[in-house]
Amino acid sequence: MSATVVVVGSCMTDLISYVPALPKAGETVHGNKFMVGFGGKGANQAVMAAKLGAKTALVANLGTDTFGDNYVENLKTVGVDISHVGRVSGASGVASISVDANAENCIVIVGGANNHLDEVAINKAKEVITNSKVVVFQQEVPLETNLAALKLIKNTNGSITTIYNAAPATESLPEKIYNLVDIFCVNESEAEKLLGLDSVKSVEDATKAAGLLRDKGCKMGMVTLGSNGVVYQDEAGNNVHVPCPKVKAVDTTGAGDAFIGSLACLLGDESLKVSFKRMVEVACSVASLSVTKLGTQSSYPTTFEI
Repeated sequence: MSATVVVVGSCMTDLISYVPALPKAGETVHGNKFMVGFGGKGANQAVMAAKLGAKTALVANLGTDTFGDNYVENLKTVGVDISHVGRVSGASGVASISVDANAENCIVIVGGANNHLDEVAINKAKEVITNSKVVVFQQEVPLETNLAALKLIKNTNGSITTIYNAAPATESLPEKIYNLVDIFCVNESEAEKLLGLDSVKSVEDATKAAGLLRDKGCKMGMVTLGSNGVVYQDEAGNNVHVPCPKVKAVDTTGAGDAFIGSLACLLGDESLKVSFKRMVEVACSVASLSVTKLGTQSSYPTTFEI
């Protein structure tokens, strides 16, 4: 199967606890609801793109456990091409998530099989990657794996758009990453950590951060601000703020992935004759819809719902 959107990334089984308030260090709190769902930034973004109608392939690893078995069936159900989803001996990745009454969350991930996604997997997926329109990356798989795929794309004819979502955050990245990326996207806390900034809270803060990202070599720097929308600096150096629709949030888990997956879908659709800003506006709307429901992938809307 050929794919318009390819995601190189992670699969995690989400273990979600809903609590009145997030626990402090050493504190035990009573929860009021528990769910098991499908997550992982890579799979989330792939599922979002597929739900919106993009032909989507995932390059990822799952373990040989029940979590892995269930995940394969989930990807099949939503229509993601799993030809390059490998199975490695041992445990699949898991994410322990707590969500408070204000829809804020904290997450601990254990990579498991995701830590074994390597350059061999990228080489096996070479054809589907190099024939796609958009390739998406995150940081729940080894950096060397992302680099291998980015270098592979660099050697094509330049028709592939790359989106690098630098999450979870790190304090630094090799400069060569930026030079291989078209759209480099982080949220507020990720921008603070990666760029060494004291605070990224306002549109003005995000505008500065987006410019600093572009200075590092990517074509476009982008910072998501949750309910305050998205700020980006384009190739021409123009700063743009796109606000989000106001909604009643019940669970913000995976909203950033909904945004990235939606944007990838739109960028890959050559029939669309709209501006990049309009694509960002639509992606913001999709992400906003996702926070009105509980869960991660289960909260993602389809084209019909939108």
